[in-house]
Amino acid sequence: MGVFVCLPLVLPLTALPIARLAEQHLHPRSATRLLAVVGTLLALCSTLCLGLLVVVGTAQLPGNPLPDSWSDPEVRDAIPYEVNAGIVAIGALAAVLVACGWTVCRHVLLRVRAVRALAAAPSVVSGDVALLPDSEPYAYALPGGPGRVVVSTAMAECLDADEYRALIAHERAHLAARHHRYLLAVQLAARANPFLLPLRTAVSFSTERWADEEAARVVGDRRVVAVAVGRAALFSHRAPAAPVGFPAFASPAAGPVPRRVAALLAPVPSARLWPPSSAHASFAALVAGAGTAASALSSLNATVTLVGILHAATPL
Repeated sequence: MGVFVCLPLVLPLTALPIARLAEQHLHPRSATRLLAVVGTLLALCSTLCLGLLVVVGTAQLPGNPLPDSWSDPEVRDAIPYEVNAGIVAIGALAAVLVACGWTVCRHVLLRVRAVRALAAAPSVVSGDVALLPDSEPYAYALPGGPGRVVVSTAMAECLDADEYRALIAHERAHLAARHHRYLLAVQLAARANPFLLPLRTAVSFSTERWADEEAARVVGDRRVVAVAVGRAALFSHRAPAAPVGFPAFASPAAGPVPRRVAALLAPVPSARLWPPSSAHASFAALVAGAGTAASALSSLNATVTLVGILHAATPL
């Protein structure tokens, strides 16, 4: 394995250029899917290699539960500086597992609390839309079975009929495309490797742009959606009742509102996946793809090599 086992820990850096360029030169649907897949694969490879470092680096430590034969010289020679690397990897892997577990638990708890709060609160339910009597303006998509679009009466009063229709179409697009899954995937990826934090930010913005484009298609007027986004942002500097991590209309966490408005006032983005409209974006996508492939191959090679070494070192 050698030092190549450490490559997946740094190869996520190859995805940073496409994270910045995807929102400018790809359709938001394509950008969301591409960045989520790349980020998830890079995070999985990074975590797998941390696990390999833990096995090799701690095999010879006294008191560990691993077989004694795993501390043979051929196992220790699998990577350089195996003791130091293994000790560091233990802390890093533990931190990754705790952070990812906390993120999943928090996501589940927020969904449960939001569903219970919605069931307990007095509301007017019309189909998949729940209108809550509240003086704070907010709107968000609450996934589940079935999913709900939650809107406060204050937010509904801020918008005219067409703008309110755009808001509902926007949140329904979040539910239909399962955007919360993309957001959770990149959140976990960023927890697994901090180099993937820019991808989390980019996917958060691209999911909002995706929903904006779907709303514009349903309403039939991009300017109406742009005005709705801008007006909602003016009245709601935050969405206090929206569960963190779920798509909220015109929330500052959803990305810079002026960029969303500017994109809606521009022509419809091309749905063509490849090649992108920019040579820079094409090159960045190729670099990200090459980095992801190299990370996967390096992880696979390290895993196969380590399994072979451990198998040879372990007596039947």
